[in-house]
Amino acid sequence: MARQGSAADEKKTGKRATSLDLAYIAIGAALITICSWISIPMAVPFTLQTFAVFTVLLLLGGRRGLMSILTYILMGAIGLPVFSGFSGGVGVLLGKTGGYILGFLFTAIIYLLFTVFFRTSPGDSILRTVIEVLALVLGLLVCYGFGTGWFMYIYMRDTGSAGLVTVLSWCVIPFILPDLLKMVLAFVIAHRVRFVIK
Repeated sequence: MARQGSAADEKKTGKRATSLDLAYIAIGAALITICSWISIPMAVPFTLQTFAVFTVLLLLGGRRGLMSILTYILMGAIGLPVFSGFSGGVGVLLGKTGGYILGFLFTAIIYLLFTVFFRTSPGDSILRTVIEVLALVLGLLVCYGFGTGWFMYIYMRDTGSAGLVTVLSWCVIPFILPDLLKMVLAFVIAHRVRFVIK
């Protein structure tokens, strides 16, 4: 009887965990969507999309964060207006800037791998922060690289030749400082809110 009761309790706990995971994944995808709609008017306007990606990964962890990002991309792929400017559809992902959106998946995968292979004890917050910073910075660089390569391919196919330095000046350099500031803000918020996430 004790074993049966224990098995039943574990099954209920597993169901609750699964339901909680799905809820967090949905919330993560919603946060990325909302932040994608928010445009900051600067010399080169930018959204809070990358801020949301950083925050979701820091708060939900690599696995749930990756699923949130994948859910967000799939929502956009089927036509929901979740991308910047309330746009959606496969055409956005296959367009010149679609590689940067798909690149968020690489950011999440790198973050997941770092946090799995470099596990830290609960009390070692400094080492954990260092690992997370390295993971997000490397993930952002890979996202930049993938998105830039994608942009150059589509641009040269549809418009004409474009040099790497020129494309970087269009698509990467103006966003480096804002993205780093968004990363810092994500860390501040995550460290204040993380304790309530199971």
